[in-house]
Amino acid sequence: MAKRKAEEPPKGAPAWQSTFADLMNLLLCFFVMLFAMSDVDKQKFELIAASFTQSFSVFTGGAQAVGDGILISNGVSQLNELDEYMASMGKSAESNTEDQDKWDEIEEEQLKESEALSELIEEALQEQSLEGMVDVDFTSQYVSLTLNGALLFDSGSAQIKTDSLPILDKIGVILKKYGKSIIEIEGHTDNVPIHTSKFADNNELSSARALSVFNYLIANAGLDPAMVKHTGRGEYVPIADNSTEVGRAKNRRVEIKIYHTLSTY
Repeated sequence: MAKRKAEEPPKGAPAWQSTFADLMNLLLCFFVMLFAMSDVDKQKFELIAASFTQSFSVFTGGAQAVGDGILISNGVSQLNELDEYMASMGKSAESNTEDQDKWDEIEEEQLKESEALSELIEEALQEQSLEGMVDVDFTSQYVSLTLNGALLFDSGSAQIKTDSLPILDKIGVILKKYGKSIIEIEGHTDNVPIHTSKFADNNELSSARALSVFNYLIANAGLDPAMVKHTGRGEYVPIADNSTEVGRAKNRRVEIKIYHTLSTY
């Protein structure tokens, strides 16, 4: 019995393989263009995507898979927004650096102004024979004169000692001559609790002492009351160790801060 002759397969590659190869080439071209054109505006890219959709069936058939082009356009939009964000971040960092440099320059000028004012005040203290009685220090904002509390007041009292009034008179002359801006008088105490008929605690005592110095300088030095402040800081801003008598004595003090003309206070 004769055998049936087997059918020969069609010559050449299978039809599906050609379609698949075309699809891969188109996808490759598409993503290369997407990468290359990621910085163009959204409108231009949508026009190009639309032309591809009209020309090639693979884009039409895959429309549902990519949301009718929405997914693609959203991706491009996000890439553009990322570009803008990174650019803005760079500008922001540069701006912050410039601002910091500007503030550093301002602070340097303020320190120079404070140093110059402190030198003038130290010279004036020497002329008034007050060196050793008043400590002078400065920051970028002010020059401070520190007087020991025992020099001005008896223990637990806010009444200025009579023999310390000449010292305040001389300081008043200096403040009048060199204080061109805000003057702040601060009262400070140690951390030993106090409770008397006049003062319930160290806050009240320090406030009363600052007010006593304020009233005396306003009445006798001709200072403008609108330019002078007084505050009581109690025990909360120590400059020495409160566990020793020497430290507590340093903490009982009155500070007079002179804010110069460049101060941002």
